[in-house]
Amino acid sequence: MLNFTANISLLFNEVELIQRFKFAKQTGFNTVEIQFPYSLNPQSIQNALVDAGQKLILFNVDADDLLRGGEGLACVPEKRNKFLKAVDQAVTYAQILKPEAINILPGCCQNENRKQAYMETFLENLNYATEVFASVGIKTVFEAINTHDMPGFIISSGSQLLSVLDQINHPKLLMQVDIYHLQMMGEVAAKFIVEHAHTIGHIQFADCPGRGQPGTGRLDFRHIFSEIAKSSYSGWVGAEYKPIGPTTESLDWLLLPEKL
Repeated sequence: MLNFTANISLLFNEVELIQRFKFAKQTGFNTVEIQFPYSLNPQSIQNALVDAGQKLILFNVDADDLLRGGEGLACVPEKRNKFLKAVDQAVTYAQILKPEAINILPGCCQNENRKQAYMETFLENLNYATEVFASVGIKTVFEAINTHDMPGFIISSGSQLLSVLDQINHPKLLMQVDIYHLQMMGEVAAKFIVEHAHTIGHIQFADCPGRGQPGTGRLDFRHIFSEIAKSSYSGWVGAEYKPIGPTTESLDWLLLPEKL
């Protein structure tokens, strides 16, 4: 049995973010995740969750300019203080919203000669954030992003995820595996999930290429969902795709696990 959750930063974008909790609930999602909740007051989010009878599973630490083509926050040496403030901000939200996990986006290095320094900064920042979030009972996850969509992203493969996990070696740090991003890098995401399920804290998916809903690309989600269901992974599987039309018309994939 797979536990699906809706990423309302991308899904139900026909309405304002604060209204998406209700829309997600009406289509059967009892849990949601948000990329960046910081445009809303945390109490207003909590009120929306309570009104909809939902739980928030995950959100990200602020990533500064990453989604606008910049290097982001977690790996940039000159932004260390800004990252520490972003962690504090995430804790403030987490104390009200009680997510199961907080995700940290490593970021990009646009100067190849500085890549080692960026990686060292990321490891230091990730270790710090993991300790802080663990102190309030929340696990930390981090993810790989494909370098086609984000050139210079410092973590882009399954092997890099495993390397970072090994270097930090903290019981509250786990990998977030985004099926879309691994597949864009030529990896077989389902195989990676099966082999490393015990070190994965969250899974997200979208079809590849295009990042649309299942059925818009080349991935066989019947097989992928089947492999996840057979693995030892028992966490949440987040729908983080860009619907090509109304979100309610993109949800046929919800029926696939029933046919396995």
